[in-house]
Amino acid sequence: QVQLVESGGGLVQPRGSLRLSCAAAGSIVRINAMAWYRQAPGEQRELVARITAGGTTEYADSVKGRFTISRVNAENTLYLQMNSLEPEDTAVYYCNADIRTTILPNTLSFWGQGTQVTVSS
Repeated sequence: QVQLVESGGGLVQPRGSLRLSCAAAGSIVRINAMAWYRQAPGEQRELVARITAGGTTEYADSVKGRFTISRVNAENTLYLQMNSLEPEDTAVYYCNADIRTTILPNTLSFWGQGTQVTVSS
């Protein structure tokens, strides 16, 4: 079994900052790519940022220059530093990771439960 647990969401004013965390735990052999997605009400889930095990990153155009994704491989932890937040960033943010477990030989995609980020004055 593998669990991804997010934390760090909340209410913030426009132009403020938040830092999201995602901790992976369980029967983990190796974590490959990790990512943050978000889903606003009435919208489809979209990729925010992604990072490989080697540290290569990619970002959605809407967050480039404002958000930074990072990870600590030794701690199986993923972060998202969000600066200059805008009301359009309001959404539930989900952690995603491609993980090889001790149970199956293939890599599976796991999701966290989501954390709400609300940007409002």
